[in-house]
Parts: sequence; structure tokens; C-alpha cells
Amino acid sequence: MNKNKRHEIFSRLRNDNPEPTTELNFNSTFELLIAVILSAQATDKSVNLATQKLYTVANTPEAIYKLGEDGLKKYIKTIGLYNSKARNIIKTCKILMDEHNSTVPDDQKKLEALPGVGRKTANVVRNTAFGHPTMAVDTHIFRVANRTKIAPGKNVLEVEKMLLKFIPDEFMIDAHHWLILLGRYTCIARKPRCGSCLIEDLCEYKNKTG
Repeated sequence: MNKNKRHEIFSRLRNDNPEPTTELNFNSTFELLIAVILSAQATDKSVNLATQKLYTVANTPEAIYKLGEDGLKKYIKTIGLYNSKARNIIKTCKILMDEHNSTVPDDQKKLEALPGVGRKTANVVRNTAFGHPTMAVDTHIFRVANRTKIAPGKNVLEVEKMLLKFIPDEFMIDAHHWLILLGRYTCIARKPRCGSCLIEDLCEYKNKTG
């Protein structure tokens, strides 16, 4: 895929959705961090249903830490892997309180040092909350990048590096959200909805559907 085609792809995505954002509900950087931790192997909808109740009771590191693991589990038990997530979130709250004055750090390594926070989660927080031109590659973005040939790669890190290399700078802040939404609703896993895709003519997927 050439430079001009990539530019046109992201131009169309921007024209269609000028101000994309995450579908996770949050009102602070801390709420975003917790929501992203919870979203691993879970849908944004299920996370929003849980955090809607949780955040009315506890939405700061101190408040959630005070709940304890068992107290937190009551709010997130409908989410997959809730036991390990509760454990990690309590540990993360403790670290934020002790080492970061109860604020979420704007630093990749410091974020990844928090329990339950990997490279993808850190990239989401840095992009969505702090406006960094990062690329958090989840299953949707990995699929779209490879299927369309925008930035093919054998693994998540390789795709991330390719996207950072090939996406024009003017689109980088919002590219993460555009690609996730494209993969979530149009370029879906089982059978992509090519006929309703606004970049169908630019995409280099060979087995396009009607």
C-alpha cells in the first residue's frame, strides 16, 4: 500500500468521524485507566455497565482501595477475569497513592509498572487522556491493519511499529479510535462488511464480500 492511498484512507475516516473517542465512559484519567484495565477480554458495554455503578460509589484510588478486593468484586463480577482484575486494581490504587500522589502518570514505563497495565493499556491512556500520538493495538486494529494492508505485521508490536511509521502525522492522534471502530463495526472478524465500508475501494483485502 502506498503513501497516497493511506492518506486517502485516513482522510475519509476523519471526514466521516472528525472527533472520535473511546466508547468507554469516564470522567477522569483515573476512571479511564480503571475502565481500560477492566476492558481486557471484555466488551466496552459490559465495562460501562459495571463502572456506572462503581464510580458512583468509588472513583478515586483511595475510595476503590478502601473497598478492598471483595468489595470491588461486587461491582465488576459480571466482567470476565474479575478476580484477577480486582486484585490488580487494588494493587494499582495502592501504587498510585504511594508513588504518584493519587494521579495517573503520563509516562509509558510508569504506567506499565502498574499491575494489570500492559503496553496496550498504557498506550490507550496516553493517547486518550494525554493526547499522545500513540497506537494501542488490540485484536480489532491488528485485524484491520493486516487485512487492509495499511500496516501488516506478524504480531501486535510489529503492527504497532508499522502503524506509527506509515500513518501520516496529521492523523496519528485519532487513528487508534478510527481503526478500532472500523474493526468493531465494519471490518469484523468472521465476515467483513465490505459493501458498507467507506474505504472498500482503497482496501487491499483480496476476499472482499458484497
